[in-house]
Amino acid sequence: MRRRVLAPLLALGLLLPPAASRAQEAPLTIFAAASLTDAMRAMAREWQARGHPAPRMSFAASSALARQIEQGAPADLFISADEPWMDYLQERNLIVNATRVSPIGNSLVLVAPAQAAQPVTLGRDTNLLALLGPHGRIATGDPAHVPVGRYAQAALTWMGQWDTINPRLARADNVRSALLLVERGEAPFGIVYATDAAASGAVRVVGTFPAESHTPVTYPFALMRRAEGDAQARAMLTLLTGPEAAPIWQRFGFRLAR
Repeated sequence: MRRRVLAPLLALGLLLPPAASRAQEAPLTIFAAASLTDAMRAMAREWQARGHPAPRMSFAASSALARQIEQGAPADLFISADEPWMDYLQERNLIVNATRVSPIGNSLVLVAPAQAAQPVTLGRDTNLLALLGPHGRIATGDPAHVPVGRYAQAALTWMGQWDTINPRLARADNVRSALLLVERGEAPFGIVYATDAAASGAVRVVGTFPAESHTPVTYPFALMRRAEGDAQARAMLTLLTGPEAAPIWQRFGFRLAR
């Protein structure tokens, strides 16, 4: 009798997959700069189309995300809107250094509400204060910690206008918040990335800051130290930084590194 009972159970055991293979793949957690929101959502759909669960994604200023990671937030991948905040995590041994790569870039632009947009030539002779009028402000990220604000400060310094424009900045927590101030008409101008401007139907680019006015806008990607042995995290990083992702980045207006 015992043999008759055991035999079907043993056969059933041979048919069932091991417990490890039955376990569902855990979704990845990706921390990404706010300016990557639309493109990364498209990347997530591509990842899902390959049979993976939808990644959990957190979008904010690179500074806020980096500090969350430093405090123990369980990110598997981090994508910063500038090199210094990736440096910040690298100096604290929180990323896998060998995986760090900067495959895409962006441009820094001046935007205005669509209905009031007039072209502006941005150079050292441009008088931004006159454009603002007596009470107008320029919306951008807070230069104290938001990458787009840092680029804006560099560009305005190059133009010789930082001291006069600094008191007239509307400082936002991230680039998308700065864009929203212009969309709502709460600021007549904003300094954002070209990709953010392209994602909005409520603003227009009125000028592009010269490349020499600021350091290149680059986006470093890296695997977090906590995910060093995670094959799926590495596969996602390979997808995001490889040739298959290039058309998606370009569709959203990002420049590919040469």
